[in-house]
Amino acid sequence: MILNTRLSLAAALSGLALSALPVPALADGMPQAHTTAKLSSSASKGAASTWATASRKPNDSGVKLQYRLDGTPQAGKPTVVVLQFDGVSDPAGASVTLSVDAGLTLSGSASFSLSPGQRSDASVTVVSRGDGLAYLNVFIKQGGRTSAISIPIQTGTAAPAMKAGGEVKSLPDGENIISQPAK
Repeated sequence: MILNTRLSLAAALSGLALSALPVPALADGMPQAHTTAKLSSSASKGAASTWATASRKPNDSGVKLQYRLDGTPQAGKPTVVVLQFDGVSDPAGASVTLSVDAGLTLSGSASFSLSPGQRSDASVTVVSRGDGLAYLNVFIKQGGRTSAISIPIQTGTAAPAMKAGGEVKSLPDGENIISQPAK
């Protein structure tokens, strides 16, 4: 029995080359690079920003969400997040539940209902406790299906910090790496 190793080696190299190509991830939320609300030049001066559309999955609730931040988030100051819902088709309507990550405070109601067949708007106020990135989480339920969307609230210019848990080691060529324990 003779195995043709050239063919399997070529197939393996082709698969390796294809796996190195970037592929965007689809999630029930808002990948940070694709979904932060883009502020126009007038938005940074206090005007409303442009609308951002939440990404969707084929098996989500079926409700479309658009949002915008009114103003630039600042630590200790309220920021209004305007939410716009469309596509409620269940005769019973849909429900929305809001939550926030550590570092944000939500003012007002954390849940409300959406009527079928009409576009609904809601404004919520969040307050950042300090500079950094935190998320306003929006959960939409309709007809037994749920969408989970995370709206990024970037306060100041502080970059998100990496969680500690690894050990920094230097390679022989001088490059630093973080060694993580296997789980």
